Amino acid sequence: MISQILAKRYAKALLTLGREDGSYEQYGEELDGFVTFWKSETEFADAASNPLYAKENRKVIVSAVAEKLGLSPVFKSLLDLMLDKNRLGIIPDVGTFYQKLLDELSNISRAKVTSATVLSDEAVASIKASLEKTTGHSIIVETEVDPELIGGVVARVGDLVLDGSVRTQLTSIKETLIKG
Repeated sequence: MISQILAKRYAKALLTLGREDGSYEQYGEELDGFVTFWKSETEFADAASNPLYAKENRKVIVSAVAEKLGLSPVFKSLLDLMLDKNRLGIIPDVGTFYQKLLDELSNISRAKVTSATVLSDEAVASIKASLEKTTGHSIIVETEVDPELIGGVVARVGDLVLDGSVRTQLTSIKETLIKG
């Protein structure tokens, strides 16, 4: 829980700096790239976040990676600060919160649409348009296939869940029949 609070604070601080100097989109891209590298290179992540290693050695490693990735001085400063505070391990959470803050800033919502089969591009576009009309936000759709739905779709946008699956309809009919 505390790590989530800290991650949110780092994300807000980076966004604030980015808005001041007009580079908030660049910082988001850098953060996304670094988090992707962090997740793919587990040995680096372990070495950089493990307090058993000397802090100076960890700084050298992180600095070398930041240099190779071409990160900005502001982002390098964020990494140094997090390393000094032994909080570099929460960088994936910082990335998640930063993306949420960028979405809020741009009036974008992310939808997860689950269907029984792969949806056509036209179906995804239609669902996207309906969700944009319902929420009043621009929508980015992520699709997922779950054969257990039998048919139909389930769309989730934040706390809003629109369930039009055959499985849910059959469950509803079953409960109605049991009640008499």
